[in-house]
Amino acid sequence: MRAPIRWLLSNFSQIKTPSMKNVCTGDQASGISRPRLEVGRFLTKVRNEGDGAVVRRCILSKEFKSVDPFILFDEFDVSAPGGFTDHPHRGFETVTYMLQGALTHQDFAGHKGTIRTGDVQWMTAGRGIVHSEMPVGEGTNKGLQLWVNLSSKDKMIEPRYQDLPKENIKRAKKDGVQVRVIAGEAMGIRSPIFTRTPAMYVDFILKPEANCYQSIPESWNSFVYVVEGEGVFGTLDSASTTAHHVLVLGPGNGVNVWNKSSDPLRFILIGGKPLNEPVSRHGFFVMNTQAEIKQTIEDYLLFQNGFEKARYWRSQPI
Repeated sequence: MRAPIRWLLSNFSQIKTPSMKNVCTGDQASGISRPRLEVGRFLTKVRNEGDGAVVRRCILSKEFKSVDPFILFDEFDVSAPGGFTDHPHRGFETVTYMLQGALTHQDFAGHKGTIRTGDVQWMTAGRGIVHSEMPVGEGTNKGLQLWVNLSSKDKMIEPRYQDLPKENIKRAKKDGVQVRVIAGEAMGIRSPIFTRTPAMYVDFILKPEANCYQSIPESWNSFVYVVEGEGVFGTLDSASTTAHHVLVLGPGNGVNVWNKSSDPLRFILIGGKPLNEPVSRHGFFVMNTQAEIKQTIEDYLLFQNGFEKARYWRSQPI
């Protein structure tokens, strides 16, 4: 369903990106001279979202308002007939990575497609998209969704999609460490995804007793989300981190990781170059000022400036 007018017109709020120290960048390294250490930790809590979906929200909690340039990071679990019905976006990008099952996307420009286990969709909403994201078939559908902010000069660009099927995701394996590089570079391999806001997104799996060293550009902010298992990040005497925790990493030129448990460790490492711009967010819109948010809502309600095709469009049942 479309976002109700009552929701759109109420509770405007300007959320400013908190100042954060710049941190480090890179590709796979044989060692880290200045390891990034944990500066914040949060065990995500289950909440309802969309139509019958359950999410674990990792950014935009009261503990972590933002990790510039990232706005939101969710682990979601949804089954038919629930899903994420018709809703608008402007001013940022969504990155959807399926861990299990399938999700079908439809938008008001006629784009339609299904991403399945291991697939990625990198969508640039730009000046405006109205779309739906609905589960396919029976059973549970799980995935991750990241919102990447766009700079003020890019917020009103034309929408764009980059689909990355699992067979096209670059991967490498060595010494008990497996990586899938969704964006950026790791273990000498680079993703084909173009990141308008410079960023990295790497899926690591470490066997028991394995360890890895991943560099991160020094000026970037970064965080880790543990999907499964238990790991140690930073130094060997750091506290271990279990599934569904997000760790915000501090300054350094990379991160050290050890799996000292008897089970595999799977975690997502995300880093990006901070935009250092004000952030004003309302629902599905992310702009720089409250005035721009008000203009966006007016554009959406009046079907103008990028939302013209929303006047008569409704998604079709899957």
